[in-house]
Amino acid sequence: MAKETFDFWQDHSVHYLEMALSWDKRERLENPHGYGKRTGECGDTIEMFLVIRNGRIQYASFEADGCLNTHACANTVIYFAEGRTLEEAWEINTEKIIHYLETLPEKEIHCAELAIGAFYLALSDCQIRKV
Repeated sequence: MAKETFDFWQDHSVHYLEMALSWDKRERLENPHGYGKRTGECGDTIEMFLVIRNGRIQYASFEADGCLNTHACANTVIYFAEGRTLEEAWEINTEKIIHYLETLPEKEIHCAELAIGAFYLALSDCQIRKV
């Protein structure tokens, strides 16, 4: 029986690799306008931080305690969020994250759900604060 081989660099899309390996949006903000935190059943945790200016997400960042898939999904959420209005940001969903990354393993879809969940909590926090 042949053993399956996995070549990380060859088996992932450019989008996945960019999002998984980018660290520029990994930052804890002291006084965000919106904050959300979720911990998945797998034990991974994502915190999302949003800064709103003129009704748009001017800046977003995250902290993650989890795997590379979780990191890629959190970065992708931020990629889609910055520059959008709060109303537009609610349209970002799990399917959009999975589609963009292209090669997120099926068994890791919960990472996209975790990132979206933390993001939605941050959006809700913005609404509660009436930012």
